[in-house]
Parts: sequence; structure tokens; C-alpha cells
Amino acid sequence: MKKLLILSTALTVVSSAAMADLTVMSWGGAYGTAQTEAHVKPWAASTGKGAVMLDSDNPATPIKAMVEAGNVTIDVASVEYADAIRLCDEGLLEPIDMATLPAGADGTPAADDFVAGAVTDCGVSTDVWANVYGYDTTKFASGAPTTAADFYDLAKFPGKRGLRKGAKGNLEFALMADGVPAAEVYAVLSTPEGVDRAFAKMDSIKADVVWWEAGAQPPQLLADGEVVMSTAYNGRLFAAAIGEGKPFQIVWDGQVYENEMYVVPKGAPNKDDAMDFIKFATSTEGLRAQAQNISYGPSRKSSMKEELIYKDGTTVMAPHLPTAPENLTNALLSNFEFWVDKDAELNERFNAWLAS
Repeated sequence: MKKLLILSTALTVVSSAAMADLTVMSWGGAYGTAQTEAHVKPWAASTGKGAVMLDSDNPATPIKAMVEAGNVTIDVASVEYADAIRLCDEGLLEPIDMATLPAGADGTPAADDFVAGAVTDCGVSTDVWANVYGYDTTKFASGAPTTAADFYDLAKFPGKRGLRKGAKGNLEFALMADGVPAAEVYAVLSTPEGVDRAFAKMDSIKADVVWWEAGAQPPQLLADGEVVMSTAYNGRLFAAAIGEGKPFQIVWDGQVYENEMYVVPKGAPNKDDAMDFIKFATSTEGLRAQAQNISYGPSRKSSMKEELIYKDGTTVMAPHLPTAPENLTNALLSNFEFWVDKDAELNERFNAWLAS
């Protein structure tokens, strides 16, 4: 059971109930706060039931450990798209019937209201997020980075870089920084030569990298001056820049975007409440509410029919979303099939490369 120790000790109680009727696990930080405010608290208020939010650096890992150990204490988890597919294929998640999801606020059936691919056999999309990079504007007074290639240009833009500790996202970004068009990244990465090329590109800055694992770390690394640029989840940089007034700028060139998914672990102790929560959270208004708390795009079309305004009451969210047309100029949709097949192999190589 040692794997369960990666759970954060952070625990947000959103009901005074002595025993929670629902336990949700997410990524903590600004994202966990957004889901708590948009989904967990309103669901608890509407049902009169108790609910808690737990934080994890990556919820897929403890969920797998719990189910395999036969000791599941989580009802709903927020996981990356490829993990939702993989865990479902391994029989570790409860199936979710598209027909049970509510129609859009405008009456559009869920099957037509969700964007393509947003609902899978075991998961429902909560948002579209992106891995981008950001920089501290105070560090580049005489010219700022604007492209994926600039992130790797230590001569023109000296200083430490922050990268997520893992293969996924880094390999794609490295190839785009090396000149591979977004449309060709997975074709290149599907060859041994392409993988070698991605690692060779990362080699060029390896000595200047600070590795991060939790989503809250990149904004803090930038704020503390430990790095001058860092890859990050776009919503975390937005929250720091718009919500906290930090001098951070997002570079969208080379972004890798995907759906985030709510799933129910096999054997969840409160399965019926979990399914009810997912219906509530991924409704038109549930997805709108999350997008008003953090700059991730709603996965229902009906959620975008009215202008989205940040919780500050003034900031229009559209330009800050990964799916904004101007942000998709050189963007890559993460290929879940590739990562379901290659995740273990490429992370094994990544770990060996990191240790060498």
C-alpha cells in the first residue's frame, strides 16, 4: 500500500457532514480550487450531502493502486485523457453511459453537445487544457521569447528552464522546437529516429532544467526566480498572471492540448453519488462555472454560447483558452492512442535518460 502515500495531505471539507457521501480527487492548486468552487461545493449544496476534495500530483497513480489493492476510498477522480482510456481498458474504471448525461441547457442531446471525443466509455471531459510555456516578463526587457524554438535557445534567452518530469508532452514539445510541424509530430515520434531526435533536443538544455511534478510548481519556480521560463498547465499561469498579478506571459506556440476527464474508479464506495456528481459537473452550467474559475475550455458547445467572464467579473476568457483560434496556430492535440501504447516504454527511457 505504499503507493497510496503520494496522496497530498491537503483536504478541503465542503460540508459539515460527519461522514462524506462523496470524495473527489484532483490535481490541487488553482485547478483543484476551480473544481471545488464550480463542482464540489455546488453539488454538496444542491444535494445536502457531504463532499470532500483530495489533492494528488497525478490522480491516475493512486487510483490504479487502490483498485488493484481492493481498497478504493475515492469516488471520482480527474485524470488525463490517455490515463482514462488506459485505466478503462485495464478494467479499473466504472463505465459511464452517454445516454445518462443531461442534455445541454438549450436542449441539445449530450451526444451532440459535447465536442468530438469528449465522452469515452469510462470518462467525461471536464475541460480542454494545454501544456504551454510561460516566462517572467521582467527577465527579458530587450526582447521576449515567442516560439517553441525560443524555449530551447539558451544563447538568445539565457537562464534556467522548467520542465515537467516525464516523457508525455516533453517529447512532442522538443520536436516542435526542433522544427517538426505539429501535424507531423506523432509520425516522427513513432520511429526510433524520431524518439532519438526528441531526446537529443532535450539533451541540449538538460543541464539547465529544473524538473517539476505538481501543477502548482511552475508558477512558483517563476515567481522565485529559479527559472526564467517553464512549461506549465495554461490555467496555472493564467491564475498567477490574472488572478495574482504576476508578471508572467504565456507562449502558445507549440502548445499540446487535450481533454481532462472525470472518472469513477471500479469499486467506488459511493458509485451512485459519483455518477450523479459527474452529471452535475459536466452539465452546461457546470462546465461554464469551471471555465469562469480557470482558463480551460469547456467541452460542451452549449457552455460557450454565452460569453465567459473570469471570476473577477471583468476578464473575458475566450482569448485565454487553448481552443481560441489565435492560440491554435501551431498547436498539437495530444494523441491518446500513442500514449496508451507507448507510455510505459517512453517513460522508462525518459527515466534512464534523466539518470544518465
